[in-house]
Amino acid sequence: MADTGKRILILGGSGFLGHALYKELCPYFDTYATYCSARRRFEDNAKFLRYDMQEDDIFPLLEEVKPQVIISAVRGDFGAQIQAHAHLVEYLAGHQARMYFLSSANVFDAYSKYPSYELDKTLSESVYGRLKIRIENMLLRLPQERMGIIRLPMVFGNASPRTRELLTALKEVNPIEVFPNLIMNVTSDDKLCQQLHYMINRDKHGIFHLGSRDLVHHEDFIGEICSHLSENRPIFKRVYTTNDERYLAVLPKHSKLPKNLQYSYQEVIDMHISQ
Repeated sequence: MADTGKRILILGGSGFLGHALYKELCPYFDTYATYCSARRRFEDNAKFLRYDMQEDDIFPLLEEVKPQVIISAVRGDFGAQIQAHAHLVEYLAGHQARMYFLSSANVFDAYSKYPSYELDKTLSESVYGRLKIRIENMLLRLPQERMGIIRLPMVFGNASPRTRELLTALKEVNPIEVFPNLIMNVTSDDKLCQQLHYMINRDKHGIFHLGSRDLVHHEDFIGEICSHLSENRPIFKRVYTTNDERYLAVLPKHSKLPKNLQYSYQEVIDMHISQ
């Protein structure tokens, strides 16, 4: 049994990954989460607290919950995200707490010739990637034991937005965009939840690349998922951003998790994508 004394606050608990993490952690820890919209009636759950990044100061929420572990899975307005994380860093500097920040492989999207490892320099051409870099840099100014940067590749799973989009496209016979030259790794909500649960239990900190240990072409991966989801033959719209193969993959070199928490991209397909 895990240490139930730890109090956890998940920012963005009504989103896809935030809610998956809440369901994973709440049986083992004193777990709270935030929601912004009430579409799932989160207000009926006393462990869910309303928090709107664009309207609310985060300090009263932190003082109410007094978390030892904060997980940032929040999405939304980029300016509001930057301000909220600046306040979180200020809180972490003065409290015995740690924050795990869900970042992205896009912090490396300006590099395309190789996969990326934990200590590689970040550089992004995308607005999204630059946002993640800016928040990462805030956290890197803290003592290392106060933070965990979790860089994720594309996330799939039965309830994931990407899987739902594929299902809709297959049913409605709409074209599906694929990138034949893109080499990537992947993860699922289930795998991420298991990994982060382990990291919280073991007080892990630093930078982690949590994706499949192997790589796959985007078109091949999407094609195999589609064959699991439907008997309908997918219509692919092939998008070539370059004539050369390009990588968007985050692989671990310095902060590897135990072997039972490592997995292949095929396991993401076989175990987490069902009819």
